[in-house]
Amino acid sequence: MSVNRPFRSIWLPAWRRCRPEQSGAQHCVSKMSNQSGRLRTRAAVGHKAKLAKSNSCRECATVSSSMPRLADISCLLLGAILIATAPIAAQDQTQTTSAPGPIATDRPAVANSSIVIPAGSIQLENGFLEARNQGQSVVDGPETLVRVGIAQRTELRLNIPDYFRNLTFGPSISGFGDFALGIKQQFGPVRGFDVSVIAYLSFPTGASRISSGGYDPAVQVPWSRSLTANWTAAGMLSMYSPTQGGTRNLTGESTFLFDRQLTKAWDAFLEYAGDFPEAGGPRHLLHFGTAYKIARQQQIDFHFGVGMSAAAVDHFVGIGYSFRFQAVRRE
Repeated sequence: MSVNRPFRSIWLPAWRRCRPEQSGAQHCVSKMSNQSGRLRTRAAVGHKAKLAKSNSCRECATVSSSMPRLADISCLLLGAILIATAPIAAQDQTQTTSAPGPIATDRPAVANSSIVIPAGSIQLENGFLEARNQGQSVVDGPETLVRVGIAQRTELRLNIPDYFRNLTFGPSISGFGDFALGIKQQFGPVRGFDVSVIAYLSFPTGASRISSGGYDPAVQVPWSRSLTANWTAAGMLSMYSPTQGGTRNLTGESTFLFDRQLTKAWDAFLEYAGDFPEAGGPRHLLHFGTAYKIARQQQIDFHFGVGMSAAAVDHFVGIGYSFRFQAVRRE
């Protein structure tokens, strides 16, 4: 399983991408996910429903200029990692296993997988999630992420627009989110770490009440390291630049998790994810999930999380199904 997604906002589906006030893993060496963005969008859908009812909007709080901004710190850390891993890209990248390994997904964790899928293969990761925030309930699906292996260490990523429905206020505050296109490059392994860099851009294709209305770039750096035969540590550093109220709100995000391999096909993880926007309060999340490979190329998952700060969602729960197939036969 991968530890995936996205407080995975994004993506951005949701939590990562937008602040609740405004809009709305793979963990193992071979597992993780993408949920941040969607959680943000869900929060946004709930918030917009509230605005529609009250016909009022509060101005977002700004971070005091006298205090160091965590978003800036995250940006510096991200830059240091990119510089450190750049030389690895020039190394020989022809070494791969003769046969593709079992499926390794980005979901259901917030942190994405630190590895790419096999060249010539296509992987679809899907799910449904229900989130509650300030007395409102929002569901979305199918959370489809399409991953296409275009080279031994490179994959193309397409985030299909999710449909968000506010169960509290009905279809008037419901609709599809934005489409996102990205690319992922795997580096290493280096000193026991698997590291990848993901860059993507979301397009304002969604419903007016849900879309950010802008072209929003993001960079993610997922990593993982095996500690023992059954334990893996992993995480992800990310920078997002979502459009909110017609302006950019640079947001840093960091995640960390421990994953335990319970059996050959079954694993579970415990994850912390933190979102730190320039404007607005931080969002902290405690996330638990598990995944089971029902076949070598198929996986089901279950996950739930609780917010640990005022700006985060109250809680959420989700399920998913992912599968992979070989589209182009390898030589």
